[in-house]
Amino acid sequence: MNQDLVDEIDDLIDLLTKSGFFSTEEIIEILEDQFIDYDIDFSDYSIPSNDFNNKNFSSLEKAFNKLADKSIIAVHNCGYDFKEGVDDIYELYVHLINNKYSCEGFCFYSFEDVEEAIEENILKLTFGDFERNEDKSLEIGELVYQQLIDAGFEVEWDKSVNSPVEIINFTWDKKYCEDKDYEIEGAYDLFTGVINEKGFFKVN
Repeated sequence: MNQDLVDEIDDLIDLLTKSGFFSTEEIIEILEDQFIDYDIDFSDYSIPSNDFNNKNFSSLEKAFNKLADKSIIAVHNCGYDFKEGVDDIYELYVHLINNKYSCEGFCFYSFEDVEEAIEENILKLTFGDFERNEDKSLEIGELVYQQLIDAGFEVEWDKSVNSPVEIINFTWDKKYCEDKDYEIEGAYDLFTGVINEKGFFKVN
């Protein structure tokens, strides 16, 4: 195996480990898929766990939970990039509607945003409303912006519907937890749980 390939594999393992979203088995599966054209046995690879403490991520998680209380569905690690994130969030919206839930809007960050947070200490959050109404989207942006400030983050946003809300000087510190779902499944369970608790279950 040439050194460039070794470095590429090591870099991907490092990124996936630092993200805190994947188990050892999932990381192996991603590696096998990513490097399917190479004859590599990843089963013997040593996948380290990160030593993060969840301090900042816990604050982010609490902020997302409070957004659910405002009928905004917020998703961690939503898709690989912006396009996949948008596709996933609308798929989730359809699932909510089909199960008779009402939702005011959304916010999310993708895996590429996680990578930027790890490397550059900036986490960008996409937001909007599902009807693509600019005024409503701006209202949701304001809610996301304020909730993050209330959570103690340093936040920047130019008040434009086309610009993400950015948490700056942000140290990514999520530690993997096998007992908790994030991403689409976790966001759905959290949101519906909050809505049911508040009695806002919508039946048409």
